This record gives sequence, structure tokens and C-alpha cells, in this order.
Amino acid sequence: MSELPSVTPHFVEQPEGVAWPTDEWPRATCASQDALERVVDEAFTRDELAVTNAVVVIQGGRVLVERYAGVKEYFDRPAEPIGPESELLSWSMAKSMLHMIIGTLVDQGRLAPDERARVPEWDDEHDPRHAIRLRDMLAMRDGLGFVENYEIGQVSHVIEMLFGEGKEDMARYVAALPLAHEPGTFFNYSSGTTNLLSRLVADQVGYGDAYDRYLHEHLFGPLGMRSARATFDPTGVFVASSFVHATALDFAKFGLLYLRGGRWQDRQLVSSSWAATAQTPLSKDPDSDAFYSWQWWVTGDEFATYWASGYEGQMISVVPMLDALVLRFGHTPEEQYPELGLWRRRVLQVLAKDFQAPS
Repeated sequence: MSELPSVTPHFVEQPEGVAWPTDEWPRATCASQDALERVVDEAFTRDELAVTNAVVVIQGGRVLVERYAGVKEYFDRPAEPIGPESELLSWSMAKSMLHMIIGTLVDQGRLAPDERARVPEWDDEHDPRHAIRLRDMLAMRDGLGFVENYEIGQVSHVIEMLFGEGKEDMARYVAALPLAHEPGTFFNYSSGTTNLLSRLVADQVGYGDAYDRYLHEHLFGPLGMRSARATFDPTGVFVASSFVHATALDFAKFGLLYLRGGRWQDRQLVSSSWAATAQTPLSKDPDSDAFYSWQWWVTGDEFATYWASGYEGQMISVVPMLDALVLRFGHTPEEQYPELGLWRRRVLQVLAKDFQAPS
């Protein structure tokens, strides 16, 4: 654990005189706007980043850059150009949204991180999984032998869960898996764990329509994320591992909520103490230079950047030391993620040139 960076959670207040974007995002330019535009161009033109469909850069609560490219494919109708009204897919960025929803239940005293996870399949006290705590699941350290592999033809619990034998009841599929490690001792990124967490939420707020209402009442509605649509499995559990659709600017509202410490206008939607857990690295990813907190990724850089990350390089990057957000949507293979990280860093370096932290 000594290799984990020391991060002090940091939030930034909405600048005085800048409207909250519940209805419409304020817009501005920065002193280095031309340089920023050139770096954003790279996301759409450099082969190393593959296909980029949307980029949004925000600083001080104002949109500095918003750009789109490419088309959205459909099975039942012609492809459409991607633009401001296009509903883009979150993939695993939805995990970070579940983090916020769980936080509301912790704030209400209905869930507690240190308690044993209330998974019925593990109720037998002689079952080694009985010891798994909610915090173990949030940190992807539950010990379950879930295989997060996207290669067709190889063992892949995530593909079976989302599209195969587990799709009718994703949480039950995951809950049946055995332990591969003692709970709390080993980091293993697992979309299955997130869907089990989502069922724990459903046990508190209700399934299906009741769960959907909770999402809208506590997250999508207050932020004005009018395009946001969550997908549920046949049991009525939000597929929080993978499936929220929204416009790029609506996804950006979620990022701003965390940048502002869980506050939106005059409401504290989730406690700042809970929002801070997104910034606290708990594990080093063995396959990259990134760190993991609770359903969020952490860079450990000088800007305190952390981000909601999705398959093929979707990202909502929250950058407290620059009061900034960097969002990118597209299709980048995993082996090219390092290039995507370097591109984001170039964006942040431009934003840092002229930034002055509020006094």
C-alpha cells in the first residue's frame, strides 16, 4: 500500500456570478483558447486515439470547448450524425453514478460501508463470502473470482453477465461466483461487483420503476440531466456497471456535481465527505499507472485528477486543482489508453497556464 499517492480531497465552489447549468451551460473562452482548440483537435485527428465522437472542456463552471464528430449507428434505422442532442453511452462511467446514489443512502443511514454486504446468497455464516463488506465491494476488493475480459472466445464473466447466461438476473449470476481471494486483500476490477451493489440499492429504494424514480429524484432531476436514461435488467436492477445514456453536456453536469463536493445550487445532494471518497486511492491497477478509489479512478497527478471511466475510453475527468472537467467519448482500444491519458494531460497543461485558484 506504500505505493499509493497521498491525496487530500479537494472541492471548488461555483464561481460567483456563474450560473449553475441546470437549464443551460454558461460559455466562455480562456486566454489560451487557440492552444486549447489545437489540443482538442488532436482527439479527432490523431490515429493513436482512434475514433473520438465528442469532447467537452469546462473550466470555472463554463464550457470552453464542445465538439462532435462521427455518426451514431442503429440497428433499426439509418445512422445519425453525432451532435449536442446525441445520447451517448456511459459504459462503466455509470459505476461512478452508482457511487453517488449509494452515498445518498449512506447519508440517510440506510447503508454503512463497514457493514457486511447484505447479499442473501452469502447469508450462511460458514460461507467465506459472508465476510464481504460494502466497502470491499466499493473498492473492488471483495475477492470474488470475476473475470473482466472483453475478448470474444476467452473466459469472460462480464460478457456472460451482460449478454449471455447472466443477463436475466445479473446480480444473482455474480453472487454465485466463488471467492478467489480473501475479502479486502486483493484488487480485481469487476463490473459484476457493481451490479451486485446496485441490487443492494434496489433492496433499499425498490426495483424497476421505483429505482428509476430514485435516480431521477436524487440525481438526474436536480442536475437537469433531462436526457439521462438508465437501463435495468429484467429483475428491475439498474445495470450500473455499464448502461446510462445521456448527452455529453448532461454527463458533464454529473462531473460538476463532484467538482462542487456533492452540492448543486442550494442543495447538498450527497455529503461532501462521501464525495471525497471518490478522490482517495485505495488500490494500484496492475495493468496501468492508475489508481482506484470507490467506483472512480484516480491519476495521482499534481492536478488531483480523478475520473469516471468507460469502455473504449469514455471519460468524465474531474480536475479540482484547475476547477475543470474534461469529457471525451469515442472508441479507443485498451492498448491505446496511455495515449488517451497523455492527450488529457496536454489539455490540462493548457488549462493550467492561465488558471488562478480562487482566493
